[in-house]
Amino acid sequence: MSTLARLSHHRWTLPVLAEIARTRGSRFATLSGRLGVSGESLRRTLAALQDDGLVARNPGHGHPLRPEYVLTARGGEVAPLGRAVLDALRGHEAVGLKKWSLPVLAELDEPRRFSELRARLPDATARALTLALKDLAGAGLVARTVTDDYPPSVVYETLPDTRPLVDAARALR
Repeated sequence: MSTLARLSHHRWTLPVLAEIARTRGSRFATLSGRLGVSGESLRRTLAALQDDGLVARNPGHGHPLRPEYVLTARGGEVAPLGRAVLDALRGHEAVGLKKWSLPVLAELDEPRRFSELRARLPDATARALTLALKDLAGAGLVARTVTDDYPPSVVYETLPDTRPLVDAARALR
């Protein structure tokens, strides 16, 4: 699960990977303009992608239009999976690209209680998990159900139309 958590740590990781894959390499200014990301956010995202071995700076000097950043072999494997997640997120990018949204969705392959999710995502704080579940439920990606048991408990599960997104997030994991 650490791979998915690392990939979703920065909001722009998957869009940057997908754009570099689509254009077979890109320059900093081009990425910033096409994605609408600030320079500082893009710098942090590219540094994290380089640290993870997914993106590399294009070595050497050359034509001014030569891409500055290209995918590594590992990045070439991950980028199509990231594109699938972005395609499945259509309309829900604001919620789905938050830090813990994708890891939570990947763990909701079956209905789970909060404590079960917390055990499966040990790096997520209780507050982060609560906020992710609240945002996902508010976006209509996750259903929150209070059981009639005694004592009552809350179960979270994905909705049927969220299945492609869950499958894409699990593949990226």
